[in-house]
Order: sequence, then structure tokens, then C-alpha cells
Amino acid sequence: MEPMIDIQTSVNGANLSARVPARQTLVDFLRYHLELTGSHVGCEHGSCGACTIRLDGDIVRGCLVLAAQADGAAVETIEGLSDSGELADLQATFHARNALQCGYCTPGMLLTAQALLADNPAPSREEIRAYISGNYCRCTGYQAIVDAIESVAAARRGVIS
Repeated sequence: MEPMIDIQTSVNGANLSARVPARQTLVDFLRYHLELTGSHVGCEHGSCGACTIRLDGDIVRGCLVLAAQADGAAVETIEGLSDSGELADLQATFHARNALQCGYCTPGMLLTAQALLADNPAPSREEIRAYISGNYCRCTGYQAIVDAIESVAAARRGVIS
């Protein structure tokens, strides 16, 4: 029988206590215990970026973090960031620029794009490509995604593109 661990964490601003299996990943906890299914499980090796979430303000791969490691931490998912409006301009521009197709990579791509723009409000196309390189998209070919991120960066700086 797998050992269980008690955790206290904040998920999208809501404090909660839970008893989790010691080896359960954070993305599985979010998806199956809390029914927050926006973060996807892709490669389960941290390579594809589909499971991207924020942990204490930093983007992490939810498949590489154990739920027990979220004890005392603040977890933010695509659902919470969408509800808060933090990603509204990125979401609208991804839609307008056709930077999403099947949508599987989109939550992780949006969180990664938001982190990039927080770190670098005026990234070059090359910097955008490098920053999102850990997020795989099998549908778009990335051009529209880079266009969308570049457009949001310009709009946030008040530059008309």
C-alpha cells in the first residue's frame, strides 16, 4: 500500500487540505482530485509542456512535481488564470491569430507566454521561439503562436502592430 501524505496548499487562490499518495504527480492531483482538467498529461517526462502550471509564481511541469511538493505552496492553473482575466489578451489574440487548433498544448503555451512577457515585455521573435521551445504543438507549426505572442507584447507596450 502506497503511503499517504497530508498537504495544505492554495489552488487558484482557494486554500485546501488533502491527503495524497506519496508518488502522485501534481498534474494528476489537479486533474483527478480537484477536477481541474485544463493542464494536460502528455509525455509524462516534462518534455512537451502540456502539463505546465505555476507553482509559487514559477512555471513548472506538473508531471515532474509531486503533489506532496505543493505543501505550503500556491498553485495556479489555466482555469484560475483564465478566471482572473490575467490571460485574457493572450487568449483573445491566440484565437484571433489562429494560434490554436486542437487546443491540447494551448493551456501550457498560454502560461509559458505569460511568463515570457512578464520576464521580457519586448521579446524578439527568436526569443519567443526559444522561450516556448519546451512546449510542443503538433498542429500549428508555431508561426501563428509566435505572431500572437509578439502581437500581445506590442499591445501591452502600447505599440500598434
